[in-house]
Amino acid sequence: MDLYPAIDIRGGGAVRLTQGDFDRQSEYGDPVELARQFASAGAPWLHVVDLDAARSGHPVNRALILAIVAAVDVPVQTGGGVRTEDDVAELLDGGVARVILGTAALEDPGLVHRSTVAHPGRVVLGLDYRRGPDGRAEVAVRGWEEGTGRTVGEVLDEMGGAGLAAVVATSIDRDGMLSGPDLDGLAVILAMTEVPVIASGGVGSVGDIDALAAMEVTAADGSRRRLLGAITGKALVDGKMTVEEGVAACARSV
Repeated sequence: MDLYPAIDIRGGGAVRLTQGDFDRQSEYGDPVELARQFASAGAPWLHVVDLDAARSGHPVNRALILAIVAAVDVPVQTGGGVRTEDDVAELLDGGVARVILGTAALEDPGLVHRSTVAHPGRVVLGLDYRRGPDGRAEVAVRGWEEGTGRTVGEVLDEMGGAGLAAVVATSIDRDGMLSGPDLDGLAVILAMTEVPVIASGGVGSVGDIDALAAMEVTAADGSRRRLLGAITGKALVDGKMTVEEGVAACARSV
């Protein structure tokens, strides 16, 4: 399992939101400098999200994302406001390793299929979900501000794998809370798809990374599945754990 330190960008700065709420924001300075710090500490990947673009659909911070790619020697996966095939191509041509499709994938599943055909192994599906009182995991879009009425399972069934490099499954309720990941929900997602899963939301300590690294589920076909990666942002910038500690915990999944 790999560690994916997260950098969320809003208004040109590195920020963290609490439960996806744009009114509950903490600021962490220059995104490029933060990327350099994570990379120099041994991060194997960076996970970069343009929050302005996720909300508006316009590539507000794209130049900044490409500046991050140019500043570090580790692969970068990025999402937020990626709505068209041209968006995908521009980011990949600019050096991004993998592009995440979220809102656009829900509104135009054909975009996912076309993009994975054109760029095999470089397209990721972003599924951001909230759990209702009945435990139903509803996918949200447009910067997590709109529900879709569709569950994670329903969307995965619709996509049918689609040649995806991975699925990023984000528990919105836990994001930025440092309260621990949604282990039960992630186990269900792991069991229902053959696409590699990257966990996001709630990591607050090295112990949480240990728990994610230890996850293993049995799918209906009898195969054993484990997480591809774990995304963490606030725990790193708030000093709850270091990149080095997170990488070491991920290594214990081997």
